[in-house]
Amino acid sequence: MATLFNPQFKFPKIKMSEMKVALITGITGQDGSYLAELLLEKGYMVHGVKRRASSFNTQRIDHIYQDQHQNHINFKLHYGDLTDSTNIIRIIQEVQPDEIYNLGAMSHVKVSFDSPEYVANVDGLGTLRILEAVRILGLERKTRIYQASTSELYGGLAENKNSKGLYDENSPFYPRSPYGAAKIYGFWITKNYREAYNIFACNGILFNHESPRRGETFVTKKITMATAAIALGQQDFLYLGNLDAQRDWGHAKDYVEAMWRILQQEKPEDYVIAMGETTYVRDFVRMAFAVLGIQIEFKGDGVNEEGFVIACSNPEYQLEIGKKVIGVDPKYFRPTEVDILIGDPTKSKTQLQWTPKYDLKALVNEMVNSDIVRIKKDILLNNAMF
Repeated sequence: MATLFNPQFKFPKIKMSEMKVALITGITGQDGSYLAELLLEKGYMVHGVKRRASSFNTQRIDHIYQDQHQNHINFKLHYGDLTDSTNIIRIIQEVQPDEIYNLGAMSHVKVSFDSPEYVANVDGLGTLRILEAVRILGLERKTRIYQASTSELYGGLAENKNSKGLYDENSPFYPRSPYGAAKIYGFWITKNYREAYNIFACNGILFNHESPRRGETFVTKKITMATAAIALGQQDFLYLGNLDAQRDWGHAKDYVEAMWRILQQEKPEDYVIAMGETTYVRDFVRMAFAVLGIQIEFKGDGVNEEGFVIACSNPEYQLEIGKKVIGVDPKYFRPTEVDILIGDPTKSKTQLQWTPKYDLKALVNEMVNSDIVRIKKDILLNNAMF
């Protein structure tokens, strides 16, 4: 599939009367940027909602701005906030979207314990505000709504898995964070408006999905950034939290395609989007360093576990054998831990005909190499300045 980074790609010419209109909240985030690219390639008019801030936070979509001027693509940003009902109503009334993708959220689980009220307002009530705006404006028959739900709804309880040992669309919920609790309200209010007002509103219960655009405070990005920085001599070691946590990791590019497919169905339903495989955080670390030919061995357990370099096969990245590169800091543990999350993608693969193009190895490889390129550029820039 061509992307906006390909200068040879030409956007399809579609008559305005035939063009679908999409509205994306959280467009400056990882998922929002990939979804915007996907929809533009499909000939949509894409509107995005971003919060007003004193500093720019559009780096993930800056290339779309550039292409907008060069190729006259159909893309527009609106200032808005999921805590502001009148603002949401105004934007939806102006845009008259065929599809709304509600990706806007405070999505960092650990931080949600520090800002529980804010998370509830944005992630929970923000969903209600969008649904209610569509109802108030009389767009129930026109506008389809995708609600970004999360695997954090399940809480990692073993007794709630299905017969295959996975979480599916029928597995009971037991959220174990303010983020999960807020998202469970968003999930149920979406189902309620679907049943009460016949709105085409769907939940995508997405398990962990990553990419080079992942936020720097998320564990996968922390790992790949540190791996690149340590290999290039720019960092000594990395502290992490629960190395025994297991997650079902996929690529955000694959997952935004699933979002789009959900809204193209004949009837609104909820879907689990996952890879169906789980990996320890510890093994993600091993995979990241292995991309650069560095082999890591872990010793100890719990808060005393540490990771050491035991081999370096790539001549470009030679670290001292025995060097400590990973440690554990209890401050990164959550008050209530979710030890394992693994989803059952059977429904999405059969009903949506969704087939992921990336496996975990390819994802880790892309993330590490992207961070290597970025850090090398930073090194060259710093050297040029001094």
